[in-house]
Amino acid sequence: QVQLVESGGGLVQAGGSLRLSCAASGLTFSSYAMVWFRQAPGKERESVAAISRTGSSTTYADSMKGRVTISRDNAKNTVYLQMNSLKPSDTAVYYCAASTRHWVVALTSRPDYWGQGTQVTVSS
Repeated sequence: QVQLVESGGGLVQAGGSLRLSCAASGLTFSSYAMVWFRQAPGKERESVAAISRTGSSTTYADSMKGRVTISRDNAKNTVYLQMNSLKPSDTAVYYCAASTRHWVVALTSRPDYWGQGTQVTVSS
């Protein structure tokens, strides 16, 4: 059974930082591109960042480009999202996802597995 478990969310003031983690189990982690998505209240889910299977390549959506860094540790079956200079508009549930697609298209493709999400709230 595939499980993706996010952690690290919480309440932070505008301008602050958070580091999200996503621990994967039940799959061959290094065979999947990993993607972070987010869904703000009343809005559609949108992609944030994707990383290749080896971690050597990354791509970012315009929404948070320049303020986030995605990384992974295949030895720990974990993917991370470092978020800086957070804004109230970044308030959302953040999800990690695993995709069998090439990382180049993983950002805009439906992934194979989803995590349950972690809430990030940015106060002004």
